[in-house]
Amino acid sequence: MSIRVLIVDDSATARAVVREVLESDSDIEVVGVAQDAYVARDKIVELRPDVVCLDVEMPRMDGITFLKKLMVYMPTPVVMISSLTQKGARTTLEALEAGAVDFVPKPHSNIYDGIDEIREEIISKVKAAAKAKVIHKKASSIIQKVSYTALSETTDKVIAIGASTGGTEAIKDILVKLPPNIPGIVIVQHMPPNFTKSFADRLNEICSIEVKEAKNGDFLGVGKALIAPGDYHMVLRRSGARYFVEIGTGEKVSGHRPSVDVLFNSVAKTAGANAIGVILTGMGADGAKGLLAMRNAGARTIGQDENSCVVYGMPKVAYEIGGVQKQYDLDKIAEAIVRNAEEMK
Repeated sequence: MSIRVLIVDDSATARAVVREVLESDSDIEVVGVAQDAYVARDKIVELRPDVVCLDVEMPRMDGITFLKKLMVYMPTPVVMISSLTQKGARTTLEALEAGAVDFVPKPHSNIYDGIDEIREEIISKVKAAAKAKVIHKKASSIIQKVSYTALSETTDKVIAIGASTGGTEAIKDILVKLPPNIPGIVIVQHMPPNFTKSFADRLNEICSIEVKEAKNGDFLGVGKALIAPGDYHMVLRRSGARYFVEIGTGEKVSGHRPSVDVLFNSVAKTAGANAIGVILTGMGADGAKGLLAMRNAGARTIGQDENSCVVYGMPKVAYEIGGVQKQYDLDKIAEAIVRNAEEMK
């Protein structure tokens, strides 16, 4: 059966272009379009689409407000269409927090200019969204942080995390629970430029640890997390007793830049048995082979379980090839990281 999509955008040009792109794939059927949230509401009730492609900025009711209402009254997989600006990045992160499955950045002010750049991306993300779970967040105003006491050994340890679709919320769920004396963390989340900076800044505001977008040569330390910048690979290196990161370009690996496999392979070589690898929700297989390399090097490895993943792709492949020692519900991963760090000698 075809994936039935509703396009919601106040721009007639944007609606036409996105429709043209999606209908170029035989597995996708655009069942309707809407110029604002009110028309979209009625069409969602009438057409029951599998996926909604939703613009962020619209008149009468903005995309975020509409998304929040949709998630309450008729939860549906949503792919946001967002600007590449800093403002657009912040708004997109808010959309992901509100329940959007993923987003596609508009590469230019004139959507026609960059349509070939996003053709494959928007099609693949709509297909992934059609299979994704719309995660209902547990209402809680209290974050249960996990205590960590093994201070004497933290400088030798490193935690590596990789994620894609659904990963921004999964990473946030983990990092907000970690104590300030946790070993240093390196993270790859599949995101374009601008978005990773906004993502890191947002996490830094709400976490006990320091979170920043990585720069070439940044040292990793206790209570510090470095997120690979969009469109750049990140690898772990060591200078004496200290870990640091190198940032670079190069070809895409496993279809991505930054690539989780690139990071995990470097952690396997640099940290070996002093590392913990964590693979989270995401489509595809990026990170699976790298996590296996980490496990073979003596690292402890953790995978997010199917029930708590938005898309059980990357963790599934990693588990099937033997890269994952144990799978956990997302709610339990922070605790598992801390426990493994304390047990490491």
